[in-house]
Amino acid sequence: MDNSPYAFQGRSHQAFPHHNYEHLKDEHEIGVVTSGPAVSSTVISMRPYEPAPRDHIIWSIFSTLYVNFCCLGFMALVFSVKARDRKVVGDHSGASSYGSTAKCLNILALILTLLLFILIIILLATGVIAASKWGPH
Repeated sequence: MDNSPYAFQGRSHQAFPHHNYEHLKDEHEIGVVTSGPAVSSTVISMRPYEPAPRDHIIWSIFSTLYVNFCCLGFMALVFSVKARDRKVVGDHSGASSYGSTAKCLNILALILTLLLFILIIILLATGVIAASKWGPH
């Protein structure tokens, strides 16, 4: 290898004396590869497209803010964040497991909150709970 200072082609008046650049080999210096009967091939197995597992993060945020019955919305948010972390790492089975747990917790929080509202409406309609106690006197 010739490590003499190399002048930049565009500005031949500027030399780079502090840098030692390696010269590229010319075509006649590169070994010629002959094609022979031994041809190797590479087989790439293609799996069908798998959609990324759902983490239900938006639903969990709304459950935490609005329907947080017995902290189920917050627990769903925790599992959603875990599912998102697993998805980023590439663990699709773990992300799917955490995501389905978050989905179940969101559904449970929604159902229990709806049942609580329906119970309150029924109790108000039957007169068991008087609405005048909660209003201005």
